[in-house]
Amino acid sequence: MLGLVKFLTGFFLAIALLFAAGVASTRYLITKLTAPPERPVFDNETGTVPLNADVAPTDTTDATDAAIAPDPASAETAAAPDAQETATPPDDSEEEGYRAVVTQPIGLILRAEATQESRRITGLAYNTEIDILGESPDQEWLRVRLPGSGIEGWVKAGNTSPAQ
Repeated sequence: MLGLVKFLTGFFLAIALLFAAGVASTRYLITKLTAPPERPVFDNETGTVPLNADVAPTDTTDATDAAIAPDPASAETAAAPDAQETATPPDDSEEEGYRAVVTQPIGLILRAEATQESRRITGLAYNTEIDILGESPDQEWLRVRLPGSGIEGWVKAGNTSPAQ
């Protein structure tokens, strides 16, 4: 009788250990497989990513082209660092709000109005710098501007942090 009790105790302990190991392995794999991968960064990125090629931004074509094309003035200041220190152009973003970066790993959608159903203007990649101009009355949306391009729109609040 004592041999049967030892056998059953050992059998149930083995089953319990196998069950615990299966649960731990499953939990580990689920955690690893559900984490979003890091977004690749390419040499020719400018910080904005169009979300849908069929949806062209209206009234921002020139601003978008200016954001992609190199600015001749910035090339001159890069070539002459002394001129950059002595003459800095006024920055309107400091007066209206503050500079922030996108912290959402998959990026954000810049919308025309502060609603989920409004028209998409463009996409903002992770770590893109933006100027926060204000927020909606319900504090769920932020009005933002892309520096250098003048494109303005709304993004969901809570997905940015102040720039360092």
